[in-house]
Amino acid sequence: MKNQIDVSAVKIGVVGAGSWGTALADLLALKGFKVDLWVFEEEVKEQIREYRENKFFLPGFKLSANIFPSNDISEVVSKKDLVLIVVPSHVMRETAQKIRGHLSPGTIIVSASKGIENKTHLTMSGVLKETLPEIAENFFAVLSGPSFAREVANKFPTVIAVGSKDQKIAGYIQHLFATPYFRVYTNNDMIGLELGGAVKNVIAIAAGIMDGLGLGLNTRAALITRGLTEMRRLGLKLGADPRTFAGIAGVGDLVLTCTGNISRNHTVGKKIGVGMKLKDILSEMRMVAEGVKTAKSIYNLSRRLNVEMPISHEVYHILYNDVSPKEAVHRLMTRDLKHELDAN
Repeated sequence: MKNQIDVSAVKIGVVGAGSWGTALADLLALKGFKVDLWVFEEEVKEQIREYRENKFFLPGFKLSANIFPSNDISEVVSKKDLVLIVVPSHVMRETAQKIRGHLSPGTIIVSASKGIENKTHLTMSGVLKETLPEIAENFFAVLSGPSFAREVANKFPTVIAVGSKDQKIAGYIQHLFATPYFRVYTNNDMIGLELGGAVKNVIAIAAGIMDGLGLGLNTRAALITRGLTEMRRLGLKLGADPRTFAGIAGVGDLVLTCTGNISRNHTVGKKIGVGMKLKDILSEMRMVAEGVKTAKSIYNLSRRLNVEMPISHEVYHILYNDVSPKEAVHRLMTRDLKHELDAN
């Protein structure tokens, strides 16, 4: 695998030390890059400094000495060639506002967060572009694909996609992250990559609910297939390339989160399926299940755009209107019969 990037010459900041941010920071650090990592919690910063481990969010993995944790976000992002942002979607705007004014004009901004903002219905790159006007549009990029943090930390073979409107920048990021166990493809369809990463979390909650109800493999296969249809419908309405949804960040990420028992969104759904209340489930979780907030965004956005997304809508009603999972399944299965393929 060819990589002509001089690791000693590239300055990288990673914003967010959850499981995914930590895993990506460590991947880059193990390649020889010196990585400044912004950590929200003082305790996590001290854990990484003293023990070289993120015991809260990525326990059990020794982290590279090339990671330099800090609670000072301006220090982490200043004078960097690339800043990778990996924070929960609901704090993306707040985080971006904190780094505004501290970035160099030529800094590449990469989002590895998955979600759609509730109020604006913007994807994460949309929030960043709106909040960071000092960065030129072609300097924004996104990472997406089927990638559980623990498996990347374990160096299990993983494949993701990087999206940017500028193919040179996409290629640069591709080589920056690529390793023999972390393969990166380029894709210029940023909106498709981001919608795939957002919608799949809502469908994963539905898959968990089905498993919690004790329904079978037929149900799961149907759910994944029709969930992919919903993802594609919304993507087409927003100008995405339909081929993206047959790829890594579409069906690839959808299958992972709907079948993987370490998916936070699937776990939330499964607990709902066995009768737990959402507020009780969330109170037990330290990490964020993005699909919970994204379900609200997708429900409102799809209604505004007149996009048919029945599974996503039923997940919304279960989460926010206290509809019982069994009633939601019945409503889905007794909808008007129709042709399988959409006209477009």
